[in-house]
Amino acid sequence: MSKVIKNLKQFSTSKERFEGANLLCPGCAHSIIVREVLNATDCELVVSNSTGCLEVCTAIYPYTSWDTSWIHVGFQNSSTVLSGVETAYKVLARKGRLKEGREEPKFIAFGGDGATYDIGFQFLSGTFERGHNIMYICIDNEVYANTGGQRSSSTPIGSSTTTSPAGTQSYGETKEKKDIVSIMAAHNAPYVAQVAPNKWKDMVKKVQRGYDTVGPVYINAMSPCTTEWKFNPKDTINIADLATDSLVYPLYEIIDGEELNITYRPKNVLPVRDYLGAQGRFKHLFKKENEHILNDYQVRVDKKWEKLQRREENSH
Repeated sequence: MSKVIKNLKQFSTSKERFEGANLLCPGCAHSIIVREVLNATDCELVVSNSTGCLEVCTAIYPYTSWDTSWIHVGFQNSSTVLSGVETAYKVLARKGRLKEGREEPKFIAFGGDGATYDIGFQFLSGTFERGHNIMYICIDNEVYANTGGQRSSSTPIGSSTTTSPAGTQSYGETKEKKDIVSIMAAHNAPYVAQVAPNKWKDMVKKVQRGYDTVGPVYINAMSPCTTEWKFNPKDTINIADLATDSLVYPLYEIIDGEELNITYRPKNVLPVRDYLGAQGRFKHLFKKENEHILNDYQVRVDKKWEKLQRREENSH
């Protein structure tokens, strides 16, 4: 591993590069994820940030929470802007216009699920196809939380949003969540992973591997949203625990588009209804007329877990 990669003890005593003074909602997992990503290395960082909750709440002019080089761009193009910065750095280095002995910075892009799964997917795909040496992190709260709580292609079945509301004629979102991790792995990216803030050691190890990887890295980070998922802000980590322990949000990595490793296996797998029942966005599913949706949900999660395990076995 590279000398810039920290061990967990070093990580826990890192200098903060993401200040706590921000306007994110109490209990928002975005700040947990970003702090862990930035503190996982002492290397110089260049960050690009798509429009979204993270950008809006951490850079209210003239203030900023970012103690790094930081660029705010549109919803769609944090990946392409950062790829341009990374390319410019390489050109300057090749021309000898950088200070001799200067260590190459790490290039990180942050985007929400709307900016990643939907609006910016073409830009993200192109960045990975070209092979830029960046790490793209999707902070996935499964909804357009910054613009009114609309559904995205990350929104799971049954979730009530402002554009897929539950009511007498609907049980909420009817389409399955897009499998963005498999899609990014299909780009033959050297490293792709899924993480959650409750399993911080797993997250830090994967982020550190991302820093030490040459080429495009994609990390999908579950980010429970107190506002749109409708739970008490003090329960953020509890909600994340329910997600990973019910296998609704499994934790794994894919190396070079082929080798798959499951990195967390719950000792006691919880029923999916425990996870859904802890959030107001799914409360309508517990009505008698929607009971079949809960049953179908469990079946889908079980099938996906079985498929993930088979894929892991076949990749080794």
